[in-house]
Amino acid sequence: MSSNTPGQGGGRYVAPIEETPVVAVDAVDESQKAQSVWGDAWQAMRKRWLFWLCAALIAVIVVVALFPQWFTASLPTGGACKIGQSLDPASAGHPLGFDKQGCDVFSRILYGTRSSVTVGLLATLLATLIGGIIGALAGFYGGFLDSLVSRLGDIFFAIPTILGAIIVMQVMPWDRNAITLSIVLAVFGWPIIARIMRGAVLTAKNSDYVMASVALGLSRSKILLGHVIPNALAPVIVIATVSLGTYIVAEASLSFLGIGLPPSIPSWGGDISTAQGSIRQAPELIFFPATALAITVLAFLLLGDIVRDALDPKARARR
Repeated sequence: MSSNTPGQGGGRYVAPIEETPVVAVDAVDESQKAQSVWGDAWQAMRKRWLFWLCAALIAVIVVVALFPQWFTASLPTGGACKIGQSLDPASAGHPLGFDKQGCDVFSRILYGTRSSVTVGLLATLLATLIGGIIGALAGFYGGFLDSLVSRLGDIFFAIPTILGAIIVMQVMPWDRNAITLSIVLAVFGWPIIARIMRGAVLTAKNSDYVMASVALGLSRSKILLGHVIPNALAPVIVIATVSLGTYIVAEASLSFLGIGLPPSIPSWGGDISTAQGSIRQAPELIFFPATALAITVLAFLLLGDIVRDALDPKARARR
């Protein structure tokens, strides 16, 4: 193909085909596997040292909660507590000394990890399950169900979780333990999960793949379970991760007030409350359980922030 020089006879220059390798520019590597949202999130999280630090801390916390007997030979309650050892300093096998009741402080902190993590996990799972189901149904089907769930959620939002749990735990006829406390916290914590799930479902159900499923004749229940809920879980998982730390704090607060776990069950909040009476003689008795509580809660809160940033494309673009 001939080409004219610009400015001569009003023609224009046309580059030869061999000088424009459009095939190489537009080529697409079809051998690469398509990356999912969770795959992108994992790639973003694994590059952050803070994620690995939080993951390591949480792994240690979980191991201690499951197997506290691996780290101490002493028991936190019962015959292991001797009043003659009250406020004794650290010694061999008892690195943190003894509390006012003569119980090994190190043992109580380790076994208190089990209580706090158990309540946090159970409350988070129950709240996520209840709120997730209710929010998904309300957002997908709408109508009267959506209005009912919204008004019911507003009622629970008006009641602070700690205040509601205090009232229920004081009047409840059954024993106080990790399961009953988790149920009470979940009853007052499900509305926030329901609201997040409802909003995510409202966004997902208007997507093109949902419209295509409707055109293919899939039932509404199959569309909800197979397409809408899996694509609406990301924000719920973020809130659930953050809520886990919040529920651990709630358990410690209730135990500190004496209406959470009973004294027979080791708890960081209960140990902090007990240590108040000897703060002048042994201030470290408050420091040890408070530090364990702070580290645990901080690890879960930071992990929640990292997961949120990883699942948010705008946050990833800013980094």
